[in-house]
Amino acid sequence: MPTLRDIRKKIKAIQGTKKITSAMKMVAAAKLRKVQDSMLRYRPYATKMQQVLSDLAGAVETRGDVPPLLLRRPIKNVEVLVITSDKGLCGAFNTNILRVAAKEIDRLKKEGLNVTISVVGRKARDYFKRREIPLKNIWTGISGKLQYAHAQMITQEMINSYVSEAVDEVVVIYNEFKSVIAQRVVINRILPVGRIASEPSEQPVFIPFTYEPRAPELFAMLLPIYIEIQIYRALLESQAAEEAARMTAMDNATKNCDELIKKTTLIANKVRQASITKELMDIVGGVEALKQSEG
Repeated sequence: MPTLRDIRKKIKAIQGTKKITSAMKMVAAAKLRKVQDSMLRYRPYATKMQQVLSDLAGAVETRGDVPPLLLRRPIKNVEVLVITSDKGLCGAFNTNILRVAAKEIDRLKKEGLNVTISVVGRKARDYFKRREIPLKNIWTGISGKLQYAHAQMITQEMINSYVSEAVDEVVVIYNEFKSVIAQRVVINRILPVGRIASEPSEQPVFIPFTYEPRAPELFAMLLPIYIEIQIYRALLESQAAEEAARMTAMDNATKNCDELIKKTTLIANKVRQASITKELMDIVGGVEALKQSEG
C-alpha cells in the first residue's frame, strides 16, 4: 500500500497536469476565436465570388468554349488530399478523418482506380508513412500559421496535375467545423469543377453584372481563384475544428484531473486516518503494558 508521502506527491503531480491542461484549453479557445473571426471576415468574399461565378456560368457558351478546369474525362486517376493537424492532444480529431480517408481510398481502389495521396499535416503524413503508403505531396507546418498563400500553393499543384492529365479527379477530405463540440468529416470533389450554385443571400441582387472582358474569358480566369477559395475554406474549417476539438479535449482532461484529485485526496485521508488509528492503538497498547508491568 502506498505511503501518505507517495500519495501527496501523486496529488501534486495531478495538480501540475491540471494547470497544463487548463492553460492549453485557454490557448485553444483564443486560437479558435481568431480562426472564427477569419471565417466570418472571409464569408462575404466567398459568397460574392459564388454569385459572380454562378452568373458567369449562365452566360458562358458551353459549346467549344469550355475552360480546362470544367472538362470532364473518364476517371482513371484520382488524387485524394487529406487535411489533418500537425499536433495532437485534440481528441479524436485526426483519428476520425484518417479512418474516413482510409475507407474512401480503399473504395476507390476497389473500383479499379489509380489513387495518389497528398496530405496536409504531420499526423496524416505519419499515418501513411507507418503503413508504407507513398505520398505525392506533403505540406506541414500550416496548423496555427494558416495564410492564403498556403491555399494558393496547394491549388496550383492540384491544377497542374489536372490540366496535365496526371489525374482526372481531385478529392479533399477534411473536418468541417459545426460547433465547439461537433465536427463533421467532409469528402468534397474540387476538380473537375462541378455546377456552381450561388448561395442564397438575405437581400436579392437586382442589378445585373456587367463583365469586361468577355464572360467566357473572365470565367476561365476566375475558376482557379474559385478553387483556391474552396481549398482555403477547407483549411480554415479544419483549423477551427482542430482548435475546438483541442479545447474540448483539454476541458475534459481538466475535469478528469479534478475527479482524480478528489479520489486521491480521499485515499490520502483514509491512509492518514489509518495511520493515526494505528498510532493510537500503539499508545493504548503501551499504556496497558505499563499498567501490567507495574501491577
